[in-house]
Formats: sequence, structure tokens, C-alpha cells
Amino acid sequence: MKIIETGTVTSPKGFLGVGEHVGIKKEKKDLALIYSTVAAKAVGTFTQNVVKAAPVLWDKMIVENYDHARVIAINSGVANACTGQEGIENNEEFAKIVADNFSINKEEVLICSTGVIGKQLPMEVIKNGVEQVKPLLKEDGGMDVATAILTTDTKAKHLAVEIELGGKTVTIGACCKGSGMIHPNMATMLGFITTDCNISKTLLNKALKEIIPDTFNMISVDRDTSTNDTVLLLANGLADNPEINEENTDYQVFKEALYYVNEFLAKAIAGDGEGATKLLEVQVHGANSINQAKVIAKSVCTSPLVKTAIYGNDANWGRLLCAMGYSGEQFDPYNVDLKIASEFGTLQLVAKGMATDYSEELATKILSSSEVKAIIDIHNGNYQATAWGCDLTYDYVKINADYRS
Repeated sequence: MKIIETGTVTSPKGFLGVGEHVGIKKEKKDLALIYSTVAAKAVGTFTQNVVKAAPVLWDKMIVENYDHARVIAINSGVANACTGQEGIENNEEFAKIVADNFSINKEEVLICSTGVIGKQLPMEVIKNGVEQVKPLLKEDGGMDVATAILTTDTKAKHLAVEIELGGKTVTIGACCKGSGMIHPNMATMLGFITTDCNISKTLLNKALKEIIPDTFNMISVDRDTSTNDTVLLLANGLADNPEINEENTDYQVFKEALYYVNEFLAKAIAGDGEGATKLLEVQVHGANSINQAKVIAKSVCTSPLVKTAIYGNDANWGRLLCAMGYSGEQFDPYNVDLKIASEFGTLQLVAKGMATDYSEELATKILSSSEVKAIIDIHNGNYQATAWGCDLTYDYVKINADYRS
């Protein structure tokens, strides 16, 4: 697999993109289009929040009932969530506006919205905006897409990889947004993945559904699961590889590459949490099941006291064991080993549930890195899982105290 760090959602063959400011927000880019020159198989995963935004309901209906899509349209600034029947009708009108501009059916258009909950879409701005940006679509428009979808994010998140399937070069490109209202089981995140791979919709859907639980569903910033979470995956087949319609070697290679892309973007979201200064990775080893490992890892990763300790470079390991203990999973606390690690080294803080004679100075240095790992072994089995989060800082409160104002 070849990793293209500068790659984007328009890196695969046949995908064009655009992102511009059209007036939904005051100054920043706020409308993006991802367009496939040919019909693309479309699959997706969505928020598990009972309160679902209008575009989530629309996209879920499309991927479950229609074979393909041509365009993904994304607006930033207004979430179109909790907007009632008017919001549902506005979302469908948004899809129709896009469809009319491309001379396709509205059912070939997927819609995503992100921003303030409760506000209605400014439909006249949307209509004029789509007409404005459609002629600007280009092959290297992926970075414009990646920046136009941002809200409180501090950086664009994107990647592409290349693999060989059936003697053909296959590319997977992606971008996402997410910084706050992030919690396992999807978050206020939007993820867009494109590929020119020739693969059946059944296997495309299977691959995405099996990867999401170990990537985007294992991140947290603030324990808030949003109303708009969506990951969409389009495959247009233009790489011309032999169609993947069974779980053969080509399928496994494709799935591994897709996993890498998803994990990369998931970690990028966690590391760019609102106000965050550090990416926190929590590994749990020695569990009696995958579920036990995941539950404990998430519990530690989402603990406010753990997150504040990480922010303060404080090796307060008792907070980690406390978070493990209220996770609901059963384990022997006197059989737990705990290490911390970063670019500055690895240090064991706990052995068999008790503090080691570790150096506080070295612990502080290790925790001062921008990427910190907590490695936990509960010696209860052979399963493991990893969760990603970030520290909790003063700036998180500042950002969310005046989000609308």
C-alpha cells in the first residue's frame, strides 16, 4: 500500500470536488460538492442518536434503497437538525437543486449538513450557492472540499492510498471533519471516502460496516453523540480492476487499505478535539472479549478526570484505574499493569494494581508529548482494543460557551 499524505477525496479516478464560501457562514467556506463522473455505488453509516438530522434520514434512505449516487453536497454552518417537517422538505429541496444542476435524479444526490442545531437552511443561499460552485468542480478540488466542511476544526483532515488489485492501481481517497460533540458510536463528524475500485455494493457495505466499530466508533472528545454523524463511501469502478464480488485476496487487500484510511481519519479527529493539545490513545490488552476491551478502553478515554490529568502532564494513574472500575466490566484490579508511552519513552506506572517506583520527572516528560499512550493489561484473556481521545482544556469550555455567538 502506498500512502499519499497529500491525497484527498478527489484522488481516485473520476471524482471532482469544489468548496467555496457562498454565504451560509460569515466568511469561511461553507458549501462543498463531491462529484463522480459516472454512477458510483454508495454505502454509509450514521449516527446512533435517536434525534437524527434531516440529511441523515435522507442519506440512510438513499443508500438502503438505491444502488448508486453521483453527488455528495455538504453545507457547513447549519446542521438542519431538530427542524421538523420544514427541515425535511428543505433537505429534499437541497437535493433537487443539486440534481437539477447536474441533470440527474434527486435520489442520486446525498446531502450532509453540519453546524448549529435548530436553524433552518437558508434555501435561497443554497440555491444560488450550488449554481455558483458547480462550474468550479475540478480534479484537484479535494482540499477545497476538506476545508469547506469544517466547523470548529483547526485543520483539514484528508488522505489517500493506492493499492494493486488484479494488476490495476486502485485509489482510496478521503476527508472528514470533527472536533467537538465527538463520542463513540459516531459523533458530530462527517466522513467522505471515495474509491475507483470495482467492487459489489454488498461487499463495499460489508467492509465499511465491519471497519467503523474499530475506528470512528472508538474515538471520543466530549462524550456527546451528535445528530448528524455520517460516513459515506462511494465506489465508481473506474480503476477497471476485476470486480470484487467474493471475499477473496483482493477483497482483504481493499479492506485493509480502507481500515487504514478510517483509522487515520479517526485519530485525526480525536487529536483535533476542541481545545485539545494532545491525542490520547488507550490500549487495553488481556481482556476476555473484544467487547470487554472496548468498554474499558472507552471508559478510560472518556473520563474527564483522566483527560484533565493528561492535559496537566500529571501521572495520576489512580484516575485510569477508577475509570476502568466503573466501566461495568469485571476484572481483578490487583492483576492490572499500566504503562504510559510517547516519543520520550515508555514507563510502567502500575504492576499488579500497585504503584511502581517510577520517576515522576520522567512520567511528566512522557506525558508532555502531543501524542500520549496509556497501555493497560488486565491479564484476563487474549483480546485487545484501542480507543482514541484527547485532553480536556480550558479552551474546550471557551469554544462551546460561545459556539452560537
